[in-house]
Amino acid sequence: MSHQSQDPGPDRARGRDQIDRLTQALTEPLTTLGLDLEAVELSSAGKRSVLRVAVDSDGGLTLDDIADATRVVSSVLDDSDAMGERPYTLEVTSRGVDRPLTLPRHWRRNADRLVKVTTAEGETLTGRILDSDDERATLDVSGRRRRLSFADVRKALVQVEFNRRPGSESTADSTADQTADETDQGGDA
Repeated sequence: MSHQSQDPGPDRARGRDQIDRLTQALTEPLTTLGLDLEAVELSSAGKRSVLRVAVDSDGGLTLDDIADATRVVSSVLDDSDAMGERPYTLEVTSRGVDRPLTLPRHWRRNADRLVKVTTAEGETLTGRILDSDDERATLDVSGRRRRLSFADVRKALVQVEFNRRPGSESTADSTADQTADETDQGGDA
């Protein structure tokens, strides 16, 4: 990543300050809902601003979680001057798979998912997250276990899979659902 030596200018500094204020104002109310604030992004769209707030939780998110988060964020914004006088559009969303894994909780929440990792040395590898803790993750890379310290990871992105491997979490859930359906049908006979 390159750093420019030019002054970012007062507008960019104000924008960064505003994002910092928003992050500070939103973190606690979202935590009360059991949600983690993952990102706050502010951009311009003509005469309006667009505020994007990304949230996540250990158990995943439901539409009700997003609706609750939207109400809380909207209430915080209504009760403060964090957005100023300029009209804005609020978007509350999940973290999404396109965001890099940067914190231990991201790795934990993506256990059993396929991830593409670029190490600090420039090596690129793809493997399935077997487990993780606060300092490292264990991946299955082509059938071999590979321990990676988070300090040695430059970038890590979850890979979208259209055909999950047999035995994955989604297959286990489908089997449990099918078993429950069969049990329900058996009770009616």
